[in-house]
Amino acid sequence: MTPSNPLDYLTSHWRDAIEIALLWAIIFYLWKWLRETRGIRVLIGLALGALGILLLSDFLHLRVLDWVLGKTAALITFAMVVIFQPELRRAAVMIGNNRLFTLGEHNKETVEVLGEVTFELANRGLGALIAIERDIPLDSSAEGGVALDSRLSVELVVTIFHDKTPLHDGGLILRSNRLLAGACIFPITQRTDLDRSLGLRHRAALGLSEETDAVIIVVSEENSMVSICYDGEIERNFAPATFKERLAELLSLSGNEESDE
Repeated sequence: MTPSNPLDYLTSHWRDAIEIALLWAIIFYLWKWLRETRGIRVLIGLALGALGILLLSDFLHLRVLDWVLGKTAALITFAMVVIFQPELRRAAVMIGNNRLFTLGEHNKETVEVLGEVTFELANRGLGALIAIERDIPLDSSAEGGVALDSRLSVELVVTIFHDKTPLHDGGLILRSNRLLAGACIFPITQRTDLDRSLGLRHRAALGLSEETDAVIIVVSEENSMVSICYDGEIERNFAPATFKERLAELLSLSGNEESDE
C-alpha cells in the first residue's frame, strides 16, 4: 500500500533516491570520460549495431541469431576491453591518484610565466613542446621522460630547451605549477589531413591532445611560430597578448582578472 503522507513516502524510498543519484553520477562521469577519448565513436557504433541486431532478432524471432549473440557476449566484452585498453589504463591511473574529480591548479602567475618563457624561446629560435596537465593525468607520458619536480621558471625552461642540453629533444610536462618531467615522448597523431609544414613537435602535440585534455604549447624551431594544441585541434601564429588570453581561457581563468597589487 502506498503511503498517503509524502513524508512517509520519502522515508520508505530514501534508499531508492540514493541509488538513483549514485547511478546518475556513475553514468555522467563515465560519459564525460568517454567523450574525451577517440574510442567513443567505436563504442557508439558497436552499441547502435548491437541494439539494431537485437531489435531485429526479437521482432523476427530469429532463434539462431539469439543463440549466436548469447554465445558471443563474452567475446564482445573481451573485444571492448581490448579496444578501450588505453582509456581503461588512464582511468585506473586517475583513480589511483585520486584525481578523478579534481581540476588542474593553474593561476594567473602561471599564465604570465608561460607567456614570457614561450616568447623568450621563440625569440631565441629554440623549439619547445610544453604540455599543461589538466583533469587527465599525464603519468604515462612522464614515465618515459626524466623526472624533474621543479618550480616553473623562465630560466629553467629556457635551459631545458636549449639545443645543447640533453632534455631539449622531447616534451615538458607541467602539473599544478610545477615541472613534472622533461624529455617526454608524446603519441604522434595519425591524421592525414594536416598541413605538410607541421613537424614532429606539432604532430606529437596534436596526438597528446587527441588522447587527453592537456593544453600543449608548441614553439617552432624553424620559424619561431607559437601554437597551441587542445582537443585535437591546433591554433597557430599567436602574438604575446593573444597567446596569454587564449591560454587563460583554456585553463578556465578569467580574462578580466585584476592584476595583483
